[in-house]
Amino acid sequence: MTHPHTTTHARAGDTVLTFRREFDAPAELVFRCHTEEALFVRWMGPRGTSCSVERFDAATGGAFRYTIGAGGGAGYTFFGSYHEVSPGRIVHTWEFEGEPGRPTLETLRIVPLAAGRCALEGTSVYTSIEHCAEMLDFDESGDGMDENFERLDVLLQTLA
Repeated sequence: MTHPHTTTHARAGDTVLTFRREFDAPAELVFRCHTEEALFVRWMGPRGTSCSVERFDAATGGAFRYTIGAGGGAGYTFFGSYHEVSPGRIVHTWEFEGEPGRPTLETLRIVPLAAGRCALEGTSVYTSIEHCAEMLDFDESGDGMDENFERLDVLLQTLA
């Protein structure tokens, strides 16, 4: 069994990565943390950063734009569109403003597990083999998703 606080990553093709992480919280709560702006801003971004939202419409056909502030005026802006938002499933594109023309199509599934826990299972499709490899290296280094998800773990504990 995967430790609940470890995100696993795997290649599923030249331009496709999958990931999985378990949370000690119900699926509905993890879904809310992905789709409600007031909760989303409390965990999105690495430790020591903040998230400011320009647009956040987490509904089918909606869009988002937010900036992760890293202090000293530095910021990283991400934007995208929601293709499907339904209970336990989010399909969206996202793009880092600093690297235009490299959108990612991502599907998130939030799967209920026993004892009030859940798993977040994701598939990300990148525009090139190189972009996919860069993201795998970043996420496996611990600097990527895990820092965000560690913050989400803390938030989930406060909401339980």
